[in-house]
Amino acid sequence: MPKTTYQPHLLDPHSAQPQPVSPANGRSFKLAELYTMLDCQRVDVVRLTPELILIIDDEGKFRSPAYLNLLATYLWHQHQPAARGVDCIVGRAILCHDNQFR
Repeated sequence: MPKTTYQPHLLDPHSAQPQPVSPANGRSFKLAELYTMLDCQRVDVVRLTPELILIIDDEGKFRSPAYLNLLATYLWHQHQPAARGVDCIVGRAILCHDNQFR
């Protein structure tokens, strides 16, 4: 069976539309490029499903101003209901397949 590829997307709190992005090497994101894409110095991984993850700015809540990422937060709350009303995602995020971040 052929391997299914997933098109990663940048979820920006300043845009209503997810933007397609791709790893520089065509396979998986490396930390240096994630820091640039997310405009951050630390990342964290939020698991949505066994296959899909959000890579987020781990320090986004400490920025001033801090911008709530409605789309990323919505996706997280839909897949992980325990997070509803407890936490949110702030700043840019990348939605991708688990094997696209190594």
